[in-house]
Amino acid sequence: MSFDMKTPVASKTGYGSATVHDPRWAALVGRDTSFDGAFVYAVATTGIYCRPGCPSKLAKPENVSFFATCEEAETAGFRPCQRCRPNEASPAARHAATIAGACRLIEAAEEPPSLDALAEAIGMSPFHFHRLFKKATGTTPKAYAAAHRIKRARDQLISGRGTVTEAIYGAGFNSGSRFYETSNEVLGMTPSAFRAGGAGATITFAIGQSQLGAILVACSAKGVCAIFLGDDPDVLLRELQDRFPKADLVGGDAGFDSLVAKVVGFVEAPKQGLDLPLDVQGTAFQQRVWQALREIPLGTTASYTEIAQRIGAPKSVRAVAGACAANKIALAIPCHRVVKNDGALSGYRWGVERKRALLKKESDV
Repeated sequence: MSFDMKTPVASKTGYGSATVHDPRWAALVGRDTSFDGAFVYAVATTGIYCRPGCPSKLAKPENVSFFATCEEAETAGFRPCQRCRPNEASPAARHAATIAGACRLIEAAEEPPSLDALAEAIGMSPFHFHRLFKKATGTTPKAYAAAHRIKRARDQLISGRGTVTEAIYGAGFNSGSRFYETSNEVLGMTPSAFRAGGAGATITFAIGQSQLGAILVACSAKGVCAIFLGDDPDVLLRELQDRFPKADLVGGDAGFDSLVAKVVGFVEAPKQGLDLPLDVQGTAFQQRVWQALREIPLGTTASYTEIAQRIGAPKSVRAVAGACAANKIALAIPCHRVVKNDGALSGYRWGVERKRALLKKESDV
């Protein structure tokens, strides 16, 4: 958060009118902690300076001065507030550091630590720790530990070191059956096939043309596993090969071409909808985001903040954006319907111009 420091500010003798009309004054009135670190304010009658989110009684505007940094406030003769401690790390920053430390503990543990053990290690009650962890990461400690175990298993399988069983147990799974229960969901295939780069798996694909350029549609035995958009069909095919380097890629027959035509038809006439069986592979958090995207009605948009709120993780806006960027099934998982808070278009895996064109088509329905 930044402000134009050329904006008139109150001095110790002050002019209250200038302060009230300064955009920083609204942050003080609202005790808005999101502005902590952007500036500090000082109070002439007390001789102290505070964070914008300080819970202390609101000072009269004619007694308030704004400073860009703590150093500037102290040079002007003010001392830091002992309540909000503006010259130290903010509570949000301290909490973030604490949760980051908890994540490292989870990642370093041979087996997922219990909630009580984690809370005790970082000096919080289990309830407070669980609430802060979910607020910071968008997921629970248990789900984070499960996702990390999956990542360890994926990395071990990709490395090729040891057997599949050793990779599963080395990742912290107490039994192979527990991993196999979720392997199709998180890997898209059996662990053995994943280690072999998709060897033994058959991926059927075909490429069509639309107003947005080339469209590649690929299906596994479970459903559509990729929809790529681009200008060059060869580039799209190489992207599919990179994703499944050892899978058996098979060109679709006439029946499969009808599926591609359905996807192309959606681009041309969105009102027909696009209901396809999907083979969605991702973390638990990503799948929650992608499901929320599929629930955005045709012809409407939602902000990253709104999606974060809908999945119960209001502070995980950046993680939501990351999940949108990781989506490899264009159109069917409509990440193009997610925009900035002000309605402006942000990045899109297949190009902002395609995003704009899709939204225009859908808004005309």
